[in-house]
Amino acid sequence: MTQELTDYIAAGKTLGASERLEAAHQLLLSVDQDEVPQAAIDEEWAKAIDRRAAEVIQGRATWVDGREGLARIRAELTTRRG
Repeated sequence: MTQELTDYIAAGKTLGASERLEAAHQLLLSVDQDEVPQAAIDEEWAKAIDRRAAEVIQGRATWVDGREGLARIRAELTTRRG
């Protein structure tokens, strides 16, 4: 932790509870704004959906029963957890 951050935290602790909560909220919002914009995420999901739909329409998709699919996922998770 840098000295600047240590000083910042110490100064923040002098604030009242409601001001600390507001400061924390504003800092969290600033982090969220640094992340990938929702439009970019939506665009990638749309591409994935289009690709998967094309695989189904073209007969290239492998169908799996829902229960079987869940069983495979559970088995994989169990394996990964060791």
